[in-house]
Amino acid sequence: MTLIIAGTMRVPPENLPALKPHMRAMLTASRAEDGCITYSYGEDVAEPGLIRVFEAWRDQAAIEAHFKAAHMATWRAACAEHGVSDRKLSAYEVVSERPLQASTAAGR
Repeated sequence: MTLIIAGTMRVPPENLPALKPHMRAMLTASRAEDGCITYSYGEDVAEPGLIRVFEAWRDQAAIEAHFKAAHMATWRAACAEHGVSDRKLSAYEVVSERPLQASTAAGR
């Protein structure tokens, strides 16, 4: 069963340039982990400093190993140093997946 982690975090917009190298390092290290399907951050276009988080993991064991990975401590320290706050993440268990058809997505 795939686990999706999705949510947001905030960083003062003026701190974002200094945080981006840490974000890239986190992405690279996390994407290399066994069980990581995808891992990404995106800045909200309408709300500077709002970062959208999206991750997909093979299973619960993979996400638990991720939380214990050495690069997590480095990431947490960078977040504290650059004022990351209001972290709101949720986990979703995916039991099936299907492609979204173009006709279904026409209104989006």
